[in-house]
Parts: sequence; C-alpha cells; structure tokens
Amino acid sequence: MTAAARTATSDRRKSLLGDQPGAFAVARFQRITPMKARRVVDMVRGLPVDDALSLLQFAPQAAAETVYKVLESAIANAETTEGLNAADLVVSVARVDEGPTMKRWRPRAQGRATRINKRTSHITLVVQPKEA
Repeated sequence: MTAAARTATSDRRKSLLGDQPGAFAVARFQRITPMKARRVVDMVRGLPVDDALSLLQFAPQAAAETVYKVLESAIANAETTEGLNAADLVVSVARVDEGPTMKRWRPRAQGRATRINKRTSHITLVVQPKEA
C-alpha cells in the first residue's frame, strides 16, 4: 500500500465527519427492526460516551445490547486510530438505516398465506471530542 493510499480518507468518513476529529463504527445487517433500534439510538444521541454506555447497559430494550457494542467499537476506534481520549468524547451522530428485508410466508386458514417481513438495520454511531 502506498503512502498516498494510506493518507486518503474514505468517502464514508468524509460524509460522517468531514475534516473534524472523531471516529465511527457501523453494524450492518442487524436482525432488529429499524423502528425499535431508533428508539434506543435516540436516547444516546448527543450524550457523553460514559453516560451513553451506562444508559445502554441498563436499558430494557433488546436493541440496547447491539448499540452498546457499536458504541464501544466507535470509542475504541477513536482511541486507537485517532489518539483521542475516551473521557472527552460525545455521540455526535447516531443513525439507523433500513437494511434488506427477508420475506417469509406463514400458512393461514383456508389455504391462504400471509407474508412476514423480517427487517434488518444498519446502525452507525459517530463519536467526536466535546466542543471546548
């Protein structure tokens, strides 16, 4: 890999962070509906990472475990690749996009069938240092 290729930033990083310091983590194809995941992600948007982790640890929603892991990954990325201090980080962008839907069929009365949609989510969390 050349030096120019190493210093080039990805388009995803440019769209999420621009030129600002910070890091992000993405969990794709998670088997949780986007509507349920958005309830959890909305709770942590804008919080310091310590508060967000403690909130997610005790949240009763099933999606909280997945969002917790994504947030831990984003914090680890910020510490290792960017050299940022975890105590200064804030969840700046928290987004849940819809992934592909698996379509299944369930037999019903009188020979009919109904469709069951098994939805998936793409969860993206961005952490950035607090504004001084």
